Amino acid sequence: MQLIVVSGRSGSGKTVALRALEDLGFYCVDNLPIELLPTLVHTTSSRYTSVAVSIDVRNLGQDSDVLHDALEFLPNDVKPEILFIDASDEVLIRRYGETRRMHPLSQGALTLADAIHSEGVLIEPLAAMATWRIDSTDLSIHELISQVTERVLGREQNQLMLVFMSFGFKHGIPTTADTVFDARILPNPHWEPELRPYSGLDEPVQHYLGQQQLVTKFIYQVENFVGTWLPYFQRSNRSYLTIAIGCTGGQHRSVYIAERLAENFANQHPSIRVKHRELDKKKHATA
Repeated sequence: MQLIVVSGRSGSGKTVALRALEDLGFYCVDNLPIELLPTLVHTTSSRYTSVAVSIDVRNLGQDSDVLHDALEFLPNDVKPEILFIDASDEVLIRRYGETRRMHPLSQGALTLADAIHSEGVLIEPLAAMATWRIDSTDLSIHELISQVTERVLGREQNQLMLVFMSFGFKHGIPTTADTVFDARILPNPHWEPELRPYSGLDEPVQHYLGQQQLVTKFIYQVENFVGTWLPYFQRSNRSYLTIAIGCTGGQHRSVYIAERLAENFANQHPSIRVKHRELDKKKHATA
């Protein structure tokens, strides 16, 4: 059985992550008291091969020994993997303000900020054991679901998921990037009036960039770097690797390069995804 424990501070996105796991075929249980984890596993092991449970500060308890005892009484062939999701204090406070929900530790004279801080301290034992950690501070729901899927599928298939992501530096570097390459030194289609409305997914921009020797050299050298070090990442038992390509706005150069790199690695690596952060944000905004 594959057992995934989903945890994190309240408001970080645990419910979204659990829903993503359910879509992947996991039998999911929300807010399970930690003492009942061994019972659940023993009860469901004959019926389900993949189980996910969410555990937060409400059902974790303040005694860390309870957590270790629960994990100790699991069957020997069940090795839990912990997916820990968190976000910055500022974002968690804003999310609570938007939903007007009560924080589970907000009681008495404890402020929301104090409650969020206290929750982080109480849940630290699970955070320290995390198999995967996701920072949802700057993630949309779609991006969070995508990250959960990448990590779990990569581990299930025992195959590193290779992600090529385009982004714009003016919107910040992606927090999920493992390696970042700066394409702002390359010729920019933005300054060609007839190309400005297009993106790196469109043929006019692809033709323009495909004729630029600097772009070709850049792609070759990034491909050589990734190809050289990819086996070492695979041996480190990672389930995903995100190669981020950035240009100024994330519309032309980075998009084109990410697409070319994905094409070039498709024949030698079975698990590849391409993401275009800025284009995806536009798509979701207009959907």
